[in-house]
Amino acid sequence: MRIDYAEISKTIAALTDGETDAVSLMATVACELHHADDRFDWTGFYRVTGPEMLKIGPYQGGHGCLVIPFSRGVCGAAARTGAVQLVADVEAFPGHIACSSSTRSEIVLPVYDGAHDLIAVLDIDSDQPHAFTQDDAKGLQHILDDVFGNL
Repeated sequence: MRIDYAEISKTIAALTDGETDAVSLMATVACELHHADDRFDWTGFYRVTGPEMLKIGPYQGGHGCLVIPFSRGVCGAAARTGAVQLVADVEAFPGHIACSSSTRSEIVLPVYDGAHDLIAVLDIDSDQPHAFTQDDAKGLQHILDDVFGNL
């Protein structure tokens, strides 16, 4: 099953309407996204908890890394640069952190609040190589902007 971004956006908007707690929003978004696409093997957030530091937040899937500095891995690169990281082959990404040996590809998007402060990154891993496209980046970015842009 492939995600329908228009449909999942409506579902997530209805579920999160009026909610202002970032962790509650992250939990709902992670759950809905994870179950919407067979490619999504691990779906979750790493929250900004201090200077140059990410810690695991709400997620779906197997265990994740607990702490990721901005200086390491795909999640750190997204947090450090503010740019979407679309990684077709994690083995080819310098400094990739292997939280799960089954991960083959990954997409990570920075998450900003309404003041445009970085609050987290959304990390989606797949056990399939080359699983993600620019269409995924656009669809996911739209959801993140809608949900977190008003915080």
